[in-house]
Amino acid sequence: MKTLVLALAALGLPANLDARSAEAPTTSGKVAGSLEGDVVIFRGIPYAAPPLGEKRWRSPQPVVPWQGVREATAFGHDCMQNPFARDEAPLRTTPAEDCLYLNVWKPAAVKAGAKLPVLVWIHGGAFVTGGTSPAIYDGSAFARDGVVFVSFNYRLGRFGFFSHPALTAEAGKPVGNFAMEDMVAALKWVRQNIASFGGDPARVTIIGESAGGTAVINLMTMPSARGLFQGAIAMSGGGRSLLPTASMAKGEQVGVDFARSQGVTDRGATGLAAIRALPAPTVQGSNLFADRFATPPTYVGGLVAEGSVIAGPSDRLMDAGRIAPVPVMIGMTSADGGITAAKDKDALFASFGARGAALRKAYDPDGTTEFGDAMRHLTGDQYMAEPARFVARHALAAGQQAFVYRFGYVAESKRGEWKAGAPHATDIPYFFNTVDARYGPSTTAQDRKAAALAHAYVVNFAKSGNPNGQSLPLWPAYELKGEALLQHKPDGTAEAGADPFKEKLDLIEAFAKTKP
Repeated sequence: MKTLVLALAALGLPANLDARSAEAPTTSGKVAGSLEGDVVIFRGIPYAAPPLGEKRWRSPQPVVPWQGVREATAFGHDCMQNPFARDEAPLRTTPAEDCLYLNVWKPAAVKAGAKLPVLVWIHGGAFVTGGTSPAIYDGSAFARDGVVFVSFNYRLGRFGFFSHPALTAEAGKPVGNFAMEDMVAALKWVRQNIASFGGDPARVTIIGESAGGTAVINLMTMPSARGLFQGAIAMSGGGRSLLPTASMAKGEQVGVDFARSQGVTDRGATGLAAIRALPAPTVQGSNLFADRFATPPTYVGGLVAEGSVIAGPSDRLMDAGRIAPVPVMIGMTSADGGITAAKDKDALFASFGARGAALRKAYDPDGTTEFGDAMRHLTGDQYMAEPARFVARHALAAGQQAFVYRFGYVAESKRGEWKAGAPHATDIPYFFNTVDARYGPSTTAQDRKAAALAHAYVVNFAKSGNPNGQSLPLWPAYELKGEALLQHKPDGTAEAGADPFKEKLDLIEAFAKTKP
């Protein structure tokens, strides 16, 4: 209790808590969360109606209000999926189609209207897996540091990205990005309700990793999301549309081919009713990656340029000046990677055409680099680092600051296994300060030191749009002249300087500019 009192005093908050501290009103009804030490956690609050039956493949629908106080002490289902084996963030719920729930962490004694900054988490998982229940996504550390933290589920795979001529006819417009519409609905819930939890709807920062980072970048270009957030953090989310945004024609054809694979050939209302009636596991499928690259494909693979939610590839929209004018924090891990069909170094460098020779000299200067290492570093820079710089430059052009990082810390217990650097997604427990949840008894003092540092930068950015703060190594804003980069180093410290990878990224940028 003494620790709780001291923590509350540090925030300038009263120390006398009661059961009412764990209750909050929302536009749909009152909710009661769990008082857990110096944090109140509300789990499983619906932000949209269950997308079942006639609501499958519709824009998120309003929640039916409830009477009395709704218990919000357990996570709602994570969305329908086939979880990855050995995921860095294993789920703690049984996935289901009824999954449009969010969670809120707040300091225990913060009252409604306190106007604390708000951080909203968008999970990764290639848009086919993930959820809010993993232990490393716990927002308690943010709440203890005076930030109201929100996480939410969004529809995945064929539930989140699906088009069909009958859906177009029903909606009166092309549709297909239900996952992105879910994100906008969750952010609108935050705008309407977060003041009841002590948060400020005018100080919202969105943060996402991998597919979540890609979502953050796309939200920055979406008119429907404009004004719903005032800062953006993209972790390993890229920034260029290297995985194609499907055309509406392709999206509808993929939907028709999926329906046909289930014996449904009618393209009108009767056919739509039939595929809406399919069991959720049938719609989910057993391998969406295989379905995406099948002949014909029966899963579109992600974003569809249907015109209203997603108008086009995010990089082209940014080039046209269509980017939210908000400060940005963006970066990658040191052993991030991308996608290539190459089977050896010759094929890898040849895939870059006329730029291949220069890239070979940069990434394999003496010819002794192992193929796996060359592939990882080159594709990581192609898919993550150079696109992050691209986004930073566009934020700068929009009159905002950008802060670019490369995260290279590896947990001490993993250094024998992760010799190339920090793999994709391994930065999350450091940003969240949840390394103990990830590494358990193997967590070391240096791991916790690295987490405290990374977490502090995120907290500061959520509070002010600038990650810098007292006692932290200075993180200069990105500028075209200096191209500052903050590196989280293997010893748990951080150091900023001119981007040492600039020449390599310039080569990749030159190649990117040759693409149609």
